Amino acid sequence: MFLLLSLLVAVLPVSTEGGEIMWGTEAKPHSHPYMAFIRYYDIKSNLKRCGGFLVEKDVVITAAQCGGRNISVTLGVHNIKELKNTQPIPVLKVIRHEDYNSEKMVNDIMLLKLKHKAQLNKAVKTIALPKSQEWVKPKQVCTVAGWGKLAGCTLPDKLQEVKLEVQESDVCRKMYKSYDNSTQLCVGNPKEKKATADGDFGGPFVCNGVAQGIVSQHHCTGDLPEVFTRISSFIPWIQKKMKLLQQP
Repeated sequence: MFLLLSLLVAVLPVSTEGGEIMWGTEAKPHSHPYMAFIRYYDIKSNLKRCGGFLVEKDVVITAAQCGGRNISVTLGVHNIKELKNTQPIPVLKVIRHEDYNSEKMVNDIMLLKLKHKAQLNKAVKTIALPKSQEWVKPKQVCTVAGWGKLAGCTLPDKLQEVKLEVQESDVCRKMYKSYDNSTQLCVGNPKEKKATADGDFGGPFVCNGVAQGIVSQHHCTGDLPEVFTRISSFIPWIQKKMKLLQQP
């Protein structure tokens, strides 16, 4: 899931094409109990995976790009090959942001209404959202977890994690033409070479126990930093849609 290039590897041929990530750290089982393992079929009928996070007993937030056919959500997962005692819950309704743009990757946020409420336990818990316009500051170090690609484009069975540093907005403006600091976060120190990858999209960027961002995009060259959706800017939208979801 995550990229960490050491000095030893610097002398070896390394490819980062396609979001290839190396030397991820396996998370302690159920240390991120809010995580949702999401699968769906894309327009070409390819089975894809994403992350998501439980914010209410029956609501998961993920990235809008994770929308497709036959979306499935499983809670309480650490190893996706060992699903005993996990909670697979059908998705009742999908609410993708109306202004999501897949080319510019803006408004990359989506709500999933589950068919029934999750049973909260040590492996399944909700995570707090920030207040509206509550911004994380540059240099702050936060955590991302997911089941995204490892080195060699292999997909891990077990949940991986990494700590990433928030960057100044100017760093992302130089690499991403459509970067908007009011709705997006610039994340990842180029000197550390740690990053997310394909399959991690939709997962939360967690700062002090609060979901502040959503993994959204990385540069086509594999260079850092990356761009995450800034959740605090979407709190009014989330609250509005949550009210709609509560209606019978």
